[in-house]
Amino acid sequence: MLEECGLPYKVVPMQLGKGDQHKPEFLELSPNGRMPAIIDHAPADGGEPFSVFESGAILIYLAEKSGQFLPAEPRARSQVLQWLMWQMAGLGPMLGQHGHFLLYAPEKIPYAIDRYGRETRRLYGVLDAQLAEGEYIVGDYSIADIACFPWIMTHKAQGLSLDDYPNIKRWYTLLRARPKLQTGLALGKDERKPMDEQARKILLGVDKPAYSEAEAQGAQQQ
Repeated sequence: MLEECGLPYKVVPMQLGKGDQHKPEFLELSPNGRMPAIIDHAPADGGEPFSVFESGAILIYLAEKSGQFLPAEPRARSQVLQWLMWQMAGLGPMLGQHGHFLLYAPEKIPYAIDRYGRETRRLYGVLDAQLAEGEYIVGDYSIADIACFPWIMTHKAQGLSLDDYPNIKRWYTLLRARPKLQTGLALGKDERKPMDEQARKILLGVDKPAYSEAEAQGAQQQ
């Protein structure tokens, strides 16, 4: 989104397998302990730096800040926001659960794999039907497309073939070719490292890293 908007930004890498997302200083920005979170050091009101957490909220914030990828006309705006909410409430959570039980859960639970697999395929069908209506999810390229694309990127890992969803396949190919999207995807590749078992447990919330009293006090002082 930042690349597409042309807004300047600085990336702050985090090691999820080491539990950086649980550190007090990050929880000040993102109370839910999840990425991403942003700090706008030049907010429109000219006031103090302003932090935003949750992907959907960040997309809306940046769209309004830049005046891009979210229509001003009420009906068109509502349509884009409806599909953004669909991603946040359905596509993301359901594919996340399917991916977890299919790929990462230490115990393979057939019921969970089947339940989330069926919901994943249903949601793919919903998106495929919507994309039959136009080039993008709704109207022009928007934050709805930006929100949904990363989840469709996981189709191979999710055990799905885009050949079964021709409209999604056409849309995915179209977006994948966007130069600024490619730049965004390439960001941070050097920071990504394989995780050991302990790092995976921290990432999945099985274990939490312990922080010293000094670290906690330092975060409070900041």
